Amino acid sequence: MGADAGELPKHLVPVGGRPILWHVMRLYSHFGFNEFVFPLGARGESFRRYFLEFRSLNFPLQVELGTENSSSADAVGPETMWKVNLFDAGLATNKGSRVRQAAERGGAERFMVTYGDGIGDVDIAALLAFHRKHGRLATVTGYQPLSQYGMLDVNSEGLVQEMREKPRLPQWINCGFMVFDRAALSYFGSDNGVDLEKDVLPRLVADGQLVMYRHTGYWASMDTFKDAQVLSDAWDAGAPWKLWAE
Repeated sequence: MGADAGELPKHLVPVGGRPILWHVMRLYSHFGFNEFVFPLGARGESFRRYFLEFRSLNFPLQVELGTENSSSADAVGPETMWKVNLFDAGLATNKGSRVRQAAERGGAERFMVTYGDGIGDVDIAALLAFHRKHGRLATVTGYQPLSQYGMLDVNSEGLVQEMREKPRLPQWINCGFMVFDRAALSYFGSDNGVDLEKDVLPRLVADGQLVMYRHTGYWASMDTFKDAQVLSDAWDAGAPWKLWAE
């Protein structure tokens, strides 16, 4: 997001007053998933600071100014159940290798991966059930985005037959909510140069081990400051991805 984000990593840029990362974590938490692993790289200290300060900045706080005592014992909410593991994965480490390092820190039969800069009303429970049912090693969530531009349908003579303002595209994109069986780690290699999209996913495709879950609801990514403003406006208007109650 360049200079618009200042010193903040994109994932910590606010949407409706909270980092987009919080919205993504809150979505997973709504479906009962409360353990998160972050393979940190550049600006990793920003993530450490965010979570270290989360309790004092977001929950009721009692401070005795004449002492060093402080307390937030009245903390309530789903965030109190979050277990966050942050570790340094290396500045030059590619995404595939970061995912491998994160997965190796746990022993779960399967694990979920997301980019952290896109949000939607994805049914995580349905996604996981779909993954379990098809029996392959990996699932990506597919979404048909709207075109950024209006479309012209013309005949061979250039006569416009129809104008469509930013229609939904027929192609599917990977919108970032993924599930992997632990056995899929064999596709991630052992060095730090393995890329998720260029190496891991194509290997799974070649072996017939990647399936797409179709998401037809709301989804948006945050790649620019304008995107952040659009998402903040959506949050103020009711946030279609806010599946949870206050």
